Amino acid sequence: MGHEVIIFDFSLIRGLWETRVKKSKERQRKEKERLEKSSLEKIKQEWNFILECRKKGIPQSKYLKNGFADTDKKILDTYGKTSEIKKRHALSDEANKERNKFIFQLSGEQWMEFPDSLKEQIYLKEWHVYNTLIQTIPAYIALFQDLRVLELSKNQINYLPVEIGCLKNLKVLNVSFNNLKSVPPELGDCENLEKLDLSGNMEITELPFELSNLKQVTVVDVSANKFHSIPICVLRMSNLQWLDISSNNLTDLPEDIDRLDQLQTLLLQKNKLTYLPRALVNMPKLSLLVVSGDDLVEIPTAVCESTTGLKFVSLKDSPVETIVCEDTEEIIESGREREQFEKEFMKAYIEDLKER
Repeated sequence: MGHEVIIFDFSLIRGLWETRVKKSKERQRKEKERLEKSSLEKIKQEWNFILECRKKGIPQSKYLKNGFADTDKKILDTYGKTSEIKKRHALSDEANKERNKFIFQLSGEQWMEFPDSLKEQIYLKEWHVYNTLIQTIPAYIALFQDLRVLELSKNQINYLPVEIGCLKNLKVLNVSFNNLKSVPPELGDCENLEKLDLSGNMEITELPFELSNLKQVTVVDVSANKFHSIPICVLRMSNLQWLDISSNNLTDLPEDIDRLDQLQTLLLQKNKLTYLPRALVNMPKLSLLVVSGDDLVEIPTAVCESTTGLKFVSLKDSPVETIVCEDTEEIIESGREREQFEKEFMKAYIEDLKER
């Protein structure tokens, strides 16, 4: 008796299987939809939404209406962003409060001397004192070893104490528009100084050679004084990038001015210069040179036709004087006030030049 051989049509079996799989998936889909529509699932969604709202600090009045949760995702998005902004502001306010602990500020003509309580705050990092009648800086400033910024602009200070040399961490010294006639050699001990502003004192004629030690200085402003030449110590500040010696009594520039090979801005207007040295052409980073051209009879052609991007500005007439006469009715009573006005004008003018 022979064997009976059964032959299957595999394509038919595969079709039957695929049909069953489709039906099974369809049942699963419908069950999922049913669960999603069920009250149990809805309650679960609402509860999760409420928990999320609570985490973000959203008040109940914003997501509960007549006792039911309004599961609008926009609420979470809106309050999420607001919460982040509040957090950032809170952190910023906290940082500012922490920073202000180390800053001393004083202004107003009612002040003729520093408050006694200041000597107890030797942890301070910044002094900002301006528009007062204070004439002297106390010797106890030597105790402020963490001092980084000493801003003393527009006061009546008539000298800097030798104790200022003890401020080894000082980075910014601004004693502009005071009554200084000289600077103590001890200032050269402030080895980390980066910015020195002595402008507007009207009477300073020289700087001590000891300031040559200030190798970190990048900005020097001695405008509106009585310098007859660029101080030797300034020529030895190897990192100097900005030098404003305008409104002085310069008659010439040193032939070795090109030793300031990092200098980018040189302001010479309102002096008595009759010529500019060719050495200016050898200053690789010099990008802005401002002079008053009324007395100049000799300017190197290479300066005017520089291909290095140098902006050479020759002020034939004082634009400031014209503006004061035409656009302001106030009379500027003193030379110091005029210099303050012109300094603000030049600052705006230079910013405009940079943008062009």
